[in-house]
Amino acid sequence: MKFKAQEKQNQLIEKITAKHLVVGIDIAQQTHVARAVNFRGIAIGNPFSFSNDEEGFHNLLRWVQSLQASHSLTKAIVGMEPTGHYWLNLSKWLSDHQFEVVLVNPHLVKRNKENRDNTPSKSDKKDALVIADMVKNGYYSFIRSTPEAFVELRVYLSNRDSVVTRLVSAKNQIHRWVDVVFPELRQVFKSLMCTGSLATLRLFPTPEELRKLQPKEIIEGWKSLMKRHSGERKARTLIALACSSVGSRQATNAYKLHLKQLLDEYDLACQQLKIVEAEISAVLDRIPFAKSMLAVKGISAISLAGILGEAGDLSGFVHGNALLRHAGLNLAEASSGKWTGQMKISKRGRSRLRRFIFMMAMSLVANNPEFKAIHTYNVQVKKMKKMRSLMKLCGKLARILVGMARSNEAYNPHKTMPIQLAA
Repeated sequence: MKFKAQEKQNQLIEKITAKHLVVGIDIAQQTHVARAVNFRGIAIGNPFSFSNDEEGFHNLLRWVQSLQASHSLTKAIVGMEPTGHYWLNLSKWLSDHQFEVVLVNPHLVKRNKENRDNTPSKSDKKDALVIADMVKNGYYSFIRSTPEAFVELRVYLSNRDSVVTRLVSAKNQIHRWVDVVFPELRQVFKSLMCTGSLATLRLFPTPEELRKLQPKEIIEGWKSLMKRHSGERKARTLIALACSSVGSRQATNAYKLHLKQLLDEYDLACQQLKIVEAEISAVLDRIPFAKSMLAVKGISAISLAGILGEAGDLSGFVHGNALLRHAGLNLAEASSGKWTGQMKISKRGRSRLRRFIFMMAMSLVANNPEFKAIHTYNVQVKKMKKMRSLMKLCGKLARILVGMARSNEAYNPHKTMPIQLAA
């Protein structure tokens, strides 16, 4: 079954009937603005501003009901942009009050803002009318009901991203600190973030302190923090390098305080990363088809959690191509007359979902025998560029994941291989 985008577009247009009041809402942090049109796009009523609280939501409800009564309309559909997190409470409240709530793409809102007045001007009232027009024309998508497990994954992955950012920042700053104060430490430890290097930085970070110590004292300090430690030879090397260090000897106390805070930040980020990854694994255990996906060689828990957190329940997609379109990995071509432009991915979708799909495809090419064979065949036999082959494998990966979720079947290597490779 192939995913037909045009058929979906026609169905969305046909859904708006002559009995519908189409409401567009421009979302803001404190005050939202609503505009209404009928199924032909004729503006109804005046712009309506309401506050982002329960009283404002009830005022919106009364405004919609009064417009429906005055124009003999029995149905209503409300469209809005998914602006940050400000739309979540309003959409939930409207859904609880039996309103059909849909979303419009912010990129399309920007493209369509000149339709009515042929000017690039922008205002909340104009944006609300543009949103209502887009819903009337079928340029909207439904809010998919997402089970709690997938919402948890999305929150955990967002949390993990911020923790990893802090962790990387702390590591980079520790590297800079060593380069300024004790650059010779790199000659003793291959990695500055190994257990021995970190123990040395915690106990006696500056060359000035090391010059006053004996090898046995350094070893005793290592024993207090490590079960297995470097020997006396490395301790003597450390002291010798400290004696001839070219590192900065100014503002020693300030540098030591800075390093202590960097190490505290590093420890905290490591601890938080361990906790959030344990929670991610626990949530994946509650999703029925996740176990069979994790059994595929090359699929990690973090990349799978990222895809499920951003896309939701994959069994709700009718085809893998729908998942690609949701991620913005569908192909787009510009052509006119005899001229045909280069085929590119649209990037009209969730950027984090694109990232996780691409990362998983890269991992499969490196570790999974089937994907590795297909990639090799594409590059060496079909003479594809490596990136084009990877993008084709992203499509295959999307179809496999959606197929496994919908059928609840295990991964079948024979179905993955093309006919000419399987023979």
